[in-house]
Amino acid sequence: MTEDEFDAFYAATFPRLTGQLAAFTGDREEAQDVVQEAFVRAWDRRGDFLADEAPEAWIRTVAMRLAVSRWRRARRWLELVRRTPPPESVPGPDPDHTALVAALRQLPTAQRRVIVLHHLCDLSVERIASETGAPVGTVKARLFRGRAALAKHLTVDEPDTPAAPVAPVAPVAPVRKESGRV
Repeated sequence: MTEDEFDAFYAATFPRLTGQLAAFTGDREEAQDVVQEAFVRAWDRRGDFLADEAPEAWIRTVAMRLAVSRWRRARRWLELVRRTPPPESVPGPDPDHTALVAALRQLPTAQRRVIVLHHLCDLSVERIASETGAPVGTVKARLFRGRAALAKHLTVDEPDTPAAPVAPVAPVAPVRKESGRV
């Protein structure tokens, strides 16, 4: 079967095979996936495909087998999930982590990227420069500006506390100089 003949065969049979497999699987998208996969496998054999008396039947058989394999794999996965008990309790996100992520989101992308690469991925400034294509000086400037912006976003606002009471100061009497005595 030539490429043009295969293309014509595909155009003529794909909708019909997809409809048949949709009835078999109950899912049109799944049917399209398995029929498409069957056609991909047939493409590799297209040279001797015409010798096959029923190429459409071959594609339908392959597609049905693929659908059954996917169904079995999904069923095994579901059984595995059902056997695995859920974790006892999952701790919530750390408030500091949440605050850091929120602060990072407020930075410009370039600053955020160098902050993450330097502080979370432990990359040197030179390595960041080669990875991002930015000059070393630009990376340093972005780190500096990013840290400054993060500091503003991560400062902890202290509640307004009244200042400690100040004891009233008594007025001081002027000091008189005594004459001539030491």
